[in-house]
Amino acid sequence: MTDSAANKPDPVLTFEGKRYDLNSLPDELKELVRGMQVADAQLRMHEDTLKVLALGRQTLAMQLNEKLKDVTPVPDAS
Repeated sequence: MTDSAANKPDPVLTFEGKRYDLNSLPDELKELVRGMQVADAQLRMHEDTLKVLALGRQTLAMQLNEKLKDVTPVPDAS
């Protein structure tokens, strides 16, 4: 039986083209990294929410367009 933690490489932070050993960073920097990870996750979640809302709006517009086919529009006021 092997220790799976021993087989994992040390975590590396890549930031602005440079690589850092995450385990050796001070706690303050580790907290900043965690904050960035949370912010990234929140951005992805909200981007997904926007996609769902856009798809729902598109579906509603298609349904409205279909239902309006049987309704006579008001003439333009020219």
